[in-house]
Amino acid sequence: MDEPRIPTALSIAGSDSGGGAGIQADLKAFARCGVHGTTAITAITAQNTRAVEWVEPLSPQAVFNQILAIAEDMGADAVKIGMLGSPEVIDAVAVGLTYMGVVLAPVVIDPVMVAESGAVLLDDETKAALVDYLLPRCSVATPNIPEARELTGLGEGASQEDLARGVLELGPKAVVVTGGHSEDLVDVFFDGEQLVEISGERHPDGASHGSGCTHSAALAAFLAHGLEPLEAARRAREVASEAVAKGLRGIGSGAGPVDALDVAGRFRP
Repeated sequence: MDEPRIPTALSIAGSDSGGGAGIQADLKAFARCGVHGTTAITAITAQNTRAVEWVEPLSPQAVFNQILAIAEDMGADAVKIGMLGSPEVIDAVAVGLTYMGVVLAPVVIDPVMVAESGAVLLDDETKAALVDYLLPRCSVATPNIPEARELTGLGEGASQEDLARGVLELGPKAVVVTGGHSEDLVDVFFDGEQLVEISGERHPDGASHGSGCTHSAALAAFLAHGLEPLEAARRAREVASEAVAKGLRGIGSGAGPVDALDVAGRFRP
């Protein structure tokens, strides 16, 4: 009897040497959700639980070649896009997705635009390329509140609903404005028809580094399994919340990494 086919998902993102976010978080989230993960690394970072100390972007050709290698053999049932550093890399990703024939396969973009300190990470030219070339081809965009403000130009007085509507106007088929920066920690889903609040348990004593990457990667994984975007967003919220609750607070002296795979719970000496 043939074994059931395992879906595949491609993460196009930066590498976190501390293993908490980026490509490393995406692969853990894919595995947690029963999906085989493949990668196209856009940048290498030297970081730990305290800070990002160094970043070296990969060339657009290197990014494209990684996507091409996956396209020629494995394909993808879903794609998650994270850290992108320049218009040239964005163009390489857009061309790579076209070469893959990613027309029906869902694409989730987590627009990494604003650091936890509040600093804007993308210049105006790169932000414009993101809006022009990637957002319109995405199934779901998952900005947090500061990133949604940066994308839409709406001020601090804008509600999450306003932000979700504003991001949707930029072209994605659906939007989840994540609520980690809000008082009630509620995500807002909007696809032009359904406006739904997605709540979850709070874990103030957990470890949250990588929670955004985990959420968007889990959402992509559930789309790869064939779930509709709203249900995928609900389940992704659950996965990210569990990963925070089980986060590895004892690793490093800064913000500990989330634990999507429950490493501590699985270890039996």
